[in-house]
Formats: sequence, C-alpha cells, structure tokens
Amino acid sequence: MMGDVVPLDVPFRQNSMAARQAAMLDRFAQERRRDGDVFWLKENAEALNVLESTGAVLPEGALDVHRGFYDEIERRMGFFPQYYRFLLGLCLDLEDLGNGGQKGSKLAQWVADQGLARAELSDLQRAEARRLCLRRGIDPVAEDAGLNDRLRGFARRSKTFALPNKKAAYELTHIVFYLSEYGRRDPEVGRAFIDSLHFAGTLAFLELNLDLLAEICIALRFAGATPPETWERWLRDQSGLFRLEAVPGVGAPQDDYHPWLVANWAMIVSGQGGFAQQIPEGRVMFRQPVPSAGPLRELSDCMYQMDGARSADWHKMRDRVQEALSDDARRVLMAAEAATDRFEDFFAGFARAELHRAAQ
Repeated sequence: MMGDVVPLDVPFRQNSMAARQAAMLDRFAQERRRDGDVFWLKENAEALNVLESTGAVLPEGALDVHRGFYDEIERRMGFFPQYYRFLLGLCLDLEDLGNGGQKGSKLAQWVADQGLARAELSDLQRAEARRLCLRRGIDPVAEDAGLNDRLRGFARRSKTFALPNKKAAYELTHIVFYLSEYGRRDPEVGRAFIDSLHFAGTLAFLELNLDLLAEICIALRFAGATPPETWERWLRDQSGLFRLEAVPGVGAPQDDYHPWLVANWAMIVSGQGGFAQQIPEGRVMFRQPVPSAGPLRELSDCMYQMDGARSADWHKMRDRVQEALSDDARRVLMAAEAATDRFEDFFAGFARAELHRAAQ
C-alpha cells in the first residue's frame, strides 16, 4: 500500500561534508573551466589547498578527476614554469590528500635547481615557494636567512593596515598562512602583527567585504588569536545565503566562488561546520548575497571633507562622524567599534590627522 512505502535515500544526494567536498572537486576539475588554463589552475589549487590544510578525509575515488592532470604534471611544469607555484601546490596537495603518487619531492628539487624562487620579484612569492618546497624538505632560497624577518617587519607596521589597501591586506593574511604552514606551526608574531590583522579586519568589516574578512579571521586563528565574534557571526550568516546553481553554456564563469570557498574555510577553522550546501550537477555558479553597501566609502568621504578639523581622537570625533553618516552606515560603524578593543587605535591611523598637518 502507498502508506507503507519507505522513502529511499537519493543516491546522488551529498549526505556528508566529505561528499560535498568531493562534488566541489569534480565541478572545479571538469565543469567550470578548460582543463589547464591559468584560471583552472587557480581554482583547483585553492580548493585542494583548503581541503589539504583542514585535514579533509575524502571519499574513495574523489581525486580520480585529477588523475590525468597528475599523470602529466612533469610535462606541464617543463612547459609552463611560470605557473610552478600553482603546479607544485596541486601536486603536493593531491599526494597529501591520498592520491598515491610520489612526484612532489622530485618536482620540488627541480624548482630549486632551476632557481625559480630566486627569480621571484616579491618576498611574498619567495615565501610561498619556500613553503611549498619545504613540504618535501627542500629550501629553494636557503641563502635568504632574512626572508621571514622581512615579512614580519612589513606586517608589524600596523598603520599600513589602518588605511584602505586591499593588496596589502591580502598580503598580510598570506604572510600568516605561509609562516604558520596554514595553522600547523607558530608563526611567531607579536602584538603589533595582531593589531595589523585587527585594523585590516575592521576595514574589511566596514566595507562588508566577505572575502577579505574571511581570510583575516583565518589568519588571526593561525596566529593564535581569536577573531571578534561579531565578524565570525556575520561570516556565518552570509555563508548560508550563497546560491549555488547549475547554468548552461561554456566558457569562463564570472562568479563568487572565492568568497564562498574562503567563507566555508573560515567556518571549518573556527569549528562552525562549513560546506553545508549541496553542489549542483554540471556547470555550477556561486552567487554571493549582496549586502547593503558598507559605510567605508561614506566614512572616508566624511573624514576627507573635514580637512584640518580631523582629529585622531575617536572620542572627540565619534558624535561628529556618526551625525554625518546615513542610518545604515552608522549601524555598521557602531558594530565595528564594538567588535574589537583596538578600534580607537585603528581610528587614529584611519583619520590621517597628522599626515594632513605634515602635508601642509
């Protein structure tokens, strides 16, 4: 009788985080972009890095979608050495996630022998190359004993991060990622370094920048600090509002996969779950919820118009600033102030009062 029918488990339904992560790897590897182009390398490298660094245990066969890529990785490395960090990272993560291969050591030695890390222009890129090769016990810039200290010196200049500068803020998070080996070791940061993360995070929150704020929360935890609860609660709420949908067509999608990925990564790092949404079949697109406009631009314009009347003292400026803002901007600003005990110090740099006087 119909009333006695027992509903069966739908075979394709992803009933675990591991199953959803495996589905993500499948879509990134086969559905979204052309295998091997630089955007394919970037998406797949980032996804595998998140899974490897969080200790994901994937279902059997989940890495088979990368078998063809792994089998010919030496050929790709030899022809596309400009992408060696992507390629080496993919190789190492596939091996450490359990694909059964052992090419990483040879490729890391090849990178060192070719001097590819020495050809990098920035300390951050050299640090990434060092971090990758050291996973197989090889230091490609062993002669550069001061590299980590230079990175810490950049990060400890906190006033850099009290001003809107997304490039500097993302570099700050990646310094923590590399020095901490993605949370596996103490990155040896001090109070000024943590202040820099709080300042950059305050700006990201004022802009309602989900992507950057997620990376900053992860970096704080890797640095041994606890992010403000207000920030992590907002990330958690926003991550549940992403829409994942399959769309027809071919070609490179322009979507919000990266904020989705790092928001879920932040949730795993903070012990709040992550990767809870079903991954559609086919060419999946990630659509970020569009929050109200953050007040950062409005706040900056307000401060700029004050000219010489600006003060670095938040208590003197608080009422004047809030009166000049819209209701929505005022609410976000008040939440930003309450989120961290470093807000007054952040504002002292953000106000640029001393810089204004010095420039006259």
